[in-house]
Amino acid sequence: MNLFLSARFFASLCLLLPLFVQAAPESLGSENCQSCHQTEYDAWQGSHHQLAMQPALGDAVLGDFSDSQFSKDGVISTFFRQGDRFMINTDGPDGALQDYEISYVFGVYPLQQYMVDFPQGKIQVLDIAWDSRPEAQGGQRWFSLHPDEKIPAGDILHWTGPNLNWNYMCADCHSTNLLKNFDDETQTYQTSWTDINVACEACHGPGSAHKAWADAKAKNDENTIENKGLTVDLNERDGVTWHVDPKSYLPKRSQQNNSRAEIEVCARCHSRRSQLSDDFVPGQPFMDAYHPALLTQGLYYADGQMQDEVYVWGSFRQSKMYQAGVTCSDCHDPHTAELKAPGQQVCAQCHTPERYAVETHHFHEAGSEGANCISCHMPASTLMQVDERNDHSFRIPRPGNSYQQGTPNACNQCHDDKNVNWSLEQITHWYGAQARSDQGFTAALSAARQGSNDAIPLLAQLAMDASQPGIARATAFSHLGGPVNQNSMMLIQQGLNDKDPLVRQGALQAMELFPPEQRLIALPAVWDEVRSVRIQAARLMASYPAGQLREDRQAKLDAVLEEYIESQKFNAERPEAQLNLANLYVDQKKFIEAEQAYRKALQI
Repeated sequence: MNLFLSARFFASLCLLLPLFVQAAPESLGSENCQSCHQTEYDAWQGSHHQLAMQPALGDAVLGDFSDSQFSKDGVISTFFRQGDRFMINTDGPDGALQDYEISYVFGVYPLQQYMVDFPQGKIQVLDIAWDSRPEAQGGQRWFSLHPDEKIPAGDILHWTGPNLNWNYMCADCHSTNLLKNFDDETQTYQTSWTDINVACEACHGPGSAHKAWADAKAKNDENTIENKGLTVDLNERDGVTWHVDPKSYLPKRSQQNNSRAEIEVCARCHSRRSQLSDDFVPGQPFMDAYHPALLTQGLYYADGQMQDEVYVWGSFRQSKMYQAGVTCSDCHDPHTAELKAPGQQVCAQCHTPERYAVETHHFHEAGSEGANCISCHMPASTLMQVDERNDHSFRIPRPGNSYQQGTPNACNQCHDDKNVNWSLEQITHWYGAQARSDQGFTAALSAARQGSNDAIPLLAQLAMDASQPGIARATAFSHLGGPVNQNSMMLIQQGLNDKDPLVRQGALQAMELFPPEQRLIALPAVWDEVRSVRIQAARLMASYPAGQLREDRQAKLDAVLEEYIESQKFNAERPEAQLNLANLYVDQKKFIEAEQAYRKALQI
């Protein structure tokens, strides 16, 4: 909510509040789901979610621990067994070779990683992984996740260092009901979980109220528990069909998708984001507990294609499929985590093969790689050396963008012996003059990255174009933090009132270099219903001159600043969180606290 809340609203809320006071549902573990949901439970068995993390026992360990060795930068690591225990002899935090027991395994395919328990509750992830692909594909070998870098002990990327710490970097997405429990005073973790892997309650929410509903129903008791006791009802596909428009050949949803609840649940782990707390419950807005990355350089190319590991949500948010109401389970079975149909048959659910699976559309020999939908529309990037990830922005290949802005294109990714001009000529020959790109923001973001003179008008146009993806508009806003004038202030004001919290986030980001007295327009966003937006607004307002706000507004600002402080303390083991706290304390004239946080950042 971007407007100040009225006294009448608060009075109404207070009258209703007793009706909603009840114990929060608790997580029970996947075993409690099995008796009623056997089919789903069985489908989940063996899935990448069910095998996301396991104790290092027996067949769960795929790597070769028969005294095999791996050598890199003068360090020879040996993988061996001691009875039932899986061991590694490798360089520790002091650089000396030591024996370590493998505690847990991470994932199964196309690679598996290994973790070691350390003092203070830390769990560290080895940067030597097992390639679990078949030997014919180059697999069944040990390999380094950083093959081109020499990483000595003490480096932030060394496997014993902070960037390979499981508790902070990995845990939230690989286990269920994960509580990090980091104590800043003792610098220790007491991390806990209900299920060691990605289990039922990771997506459906804590199950105690649902079990109570089911127990009451079984006894034929009167049951008034709302929504069957679930924190989220993933029902946005119920009764929905897709049909193909006979004129345009475009698939149409039988009813508009106004929920997005499923995507909000999946976004928690399938997005590039920072974490604000570990109190997220499925059914809450994703951005209540996470701050997602925009289309920033290094993560995405200027046209939005993925450049680094972005976990697909930010790509999908750019797509026409997202705009049309497609949700994750239209293509993926949520329990097996596999496609709902093999290969491009999953595309044929909505895209008529007679129209698209023909040479007059793809101009490649039937059955060839070029005739496969994903080769052109979901080109893959290889991450972590062996893991091919398909881009989920579902774009049309645009060699013209490659020619003008230097972005990759699917044509030259396959035909790497040809140049961009060749690809552009082929596309023009087949399809005529290129239509406007589905992702029509490339020129603006490219200009911003290059610091071009025409960047500002292009960015302003993109920011206000409601037909463009919210994540692109948010990115455009984030680049508009130049000189403050009436036009920029009016533009950012409109961004702050946008219905998409990502756009509001981008508009606030544009204000980070504004002088304190110009930040007053961010104050209404302190009342925003989404946590990541309101704490960002509060942080901006922290430098606003003291004593200038009405008492009630200052009280609200102080309360939300406490939320911001808690989000940074949640990540107190990270130097950037300590730096953020220090800078805030400087703005608040709390110089002793600022010095302490600066020193802690340096120490870390």
